[in-house]
Formats: sequence, C-alpha cells, structure tokens
Amino acid sequence: MSTEVFLTRSAAYLPLDPVSNDEIEQVLGMVGGKPSRARRMVLRSNGIQQRHYAIDRATGEPVMSNAELAAAAIRALGPLAEVDCLAMATSMPDQIMPNHGVMVHGELGWPRLEVVSSAGVCLAGVAALKHAWLSVRAGESARAVACASELPSPILRAQHFEPEHEHKLQALETRPEIAFEKDFLRWMLSDGAGAFLLESRPAATGLSLRIDWIEMSSAANELPACMYLGADRADDAQDSRLAGWARFTPQEWATRSVFAVKQDVRLLNEHIVRATLRDPLEQVIAKRGLRAQDIDWFLPHMSSFYFEQPIAAALRELGLEIPRERWFTNLATRGNTGAASIYIMVDELLRSGQLKRGQRLLAFVPESGRFSSGFFHMEVV
Repeated sequence: MSTEVFLTRSAAYLPLDPVSNDEIEQVLGMVGGKPSRARRMVLRSNGIQQRHYAIDRATGEPVMSNAELAAAAIRALGPLAEVDCLAMATSMPDQIMPNHGVMVHGELGWPRLEVVSSAGVCLAGVAALKHAWLSVRAGESARAVACASELPSPILRAQHFEPEHEHKLQALETRPEIAFEKDFLRWMLSDGAGAFLLESRPAATGLSLRIDWIEMSSAANELPACMYLGADRADDAQDSRLAGWARFTPQEWATRSVFAVKQDVRLLNEHIVRATLRDPLEQVIAKRGLRAQDIDWFLPHMSSFYFEQPIAAALRELGLEIPRERWFTNLATRGNTGAASIYIMVDELLRSGQLKRGQRLLAFVPESGRFSSGFFHMEVV
C-alpha cells in the first residue's frame, strides 16, 4: 500500500541583487565590445524584467558554484530532522564528474544518505521531484529533499564567445552578433535554486501540498535535439545529429563555442507547444480525468511570455481552458531559471497567502532539450 506524500516546506535562493534589462551586458559583458543586436528584441519578446546572476559586478567573476547555490536553497528550508534521500537536478553541473548531487551533499555536510542526480534541462527538476516522491511513497524514506539549481551565468559571459567572434570576424562584418541560436539564450537564462521537503504526513502547522501524481514523457523518438551544450551540429545543414564535445579538438571548443548553450529557435517555435503540451496533456487528461473547473491554479514553466498565447490556445483546444486569473508565474521578476523555475514558482505561491485548503494545482514543465515534458498535481492541505 502506497503512502501519501506531502510537500511540507519549500525554499528558494536567488543570488545577489536583481539585474534589470539595461544592466545585463554590464554584468555579462559585450561580445566583440559591441552591444548585441538581438538583446532588445529577445527581451521584448520574453517579457522578463529582472533576473539574478551569481556574478560580482566589480570583478565579473562568479561568487559561488552551482553546488553552493543548491546548498543555500536547501539550508533555507530551515533545521531538518534526519533526511533519508537527497534528489538533485541541474542542467549545468560544475563538473562532468563526480555527479552534482554528491557535490551538494559534500557542501551540506549531512550524514550518509541516498543521493541521486537528475541530468537534462528544465525537466530534470521534475525528475528529481519524482524520485523523492516515489521514495517517500514507497516507504523507503521518511523524509526526502528534492532540489533543482541552475548557474548558467558563468558561461554566458562575453569572454566565452570572443574566440568564435574573432574566428568568424570577416563573416561578422555583416552580422556583428554571434549566431542567433547562441546569442538568444544569453538574454533568456539566469541563476537560482529551489528546494522541497517531502514527508509522509502534512506539516504540523501551516499549509502543505499533497502530491497526487507526477507524469513525464519524451518526444525524442520523433524530434531531434533543440537545445544543447557541450556539442555541436554537423556542418551539413541537412544533418540534425549532434556531435559531442569529445569529437572536437580543444581549438574547436573555442572557435565553435562548443560549450555555449545553443538552441534551434526555428525548431523550438515549430514543435514546443505540440510536442510538450498538447500531445502529452491529451493523454494525461484521459488518464487522470482532468477538468478545468477542478484546477484552481495552473503553474506553467515558460521560458518566455511569447508562449503564453500558444499555451492558452492548446489548453482551449483540449477542453481544459483555465482562466488566466488562475495562472501563476513569476517569470517577469525571477527570470528563467531552467530546472529550478518550478521550485521557485511553487515556493513563491506557497508564501503569497493566496492558497486555501482544498485548492488544486496543476504544474506544467516543458523542456526543449529534445522535447520532453512533465505535469504534476497537488492539493492544498
């Protein structure tokens, strides 16, 4: 017999002071010494007004590691009794190995426990949450902590794009910014971490969230990679396959910006809503009997407000039209923190005073890595 699982505490950590749109290039730097032509267009489209970077404005250097960022969010949960399972997620760990989770465990200095790391992009946070949820639900853990953290700012700094800029200087006479699929993400991603404590009974005081189910799926069987790091596409435009970083020389790592985050924007716009929302949600509606009138809060992880209308249209098409006043997002003020976004969003809603006992929440987390998505359902208790 499975145990009910409750999210009894949440926390978020956003480093340093917020960075406004006009301050981004002061913090991250300008590629080739020139302002980006893409910046204003991308920011106008994504609707983000401020975000956080763990970058010292005076020196331009990172002030913390990803593991330290995650540990800060977990410590913000407050004093904890013994934890049995730590489930971690990130898109960009500080190192290829050891895994991110054990590095965070080392930062925390907790006694020996089960540690697992989920890799990927935005959906990694849901995968970590599901592992922690299943551990408590199966009776394997009395308490589990799920945490997602993202620290993209160090690789978004201008210095990482300068070698490619110099390498392609002649071509850049007519196109001064770096390739759009790389420059685009410099104005989309930011730093942050969030953490949840999961237990088999609600908190003694205050509100808890009972996690009823978590659904995840991948469309990688039908679509190529869209967002990637540590790889590059073949030079043949007709070949959508990725070549990993080990296939390139150290010189090419720089001249091709192999370790820059890249996104195929055309592929993204063409498939993201269908592949990560409409198709999988149609199956979830049938399996879980979802009805719009039963959902009090819809929490969509959006990388950009550009997708707000397409998401609403897809919900309407599926017969799950949730009025906009029942949507909750903090994208404009917290930025797109990837796998950590849904944690930071849930934490802010829990602290907002807007939740009431008996209300039900549906969270939606897509990722464009190779078009995966997740949904989870919670009830306020």
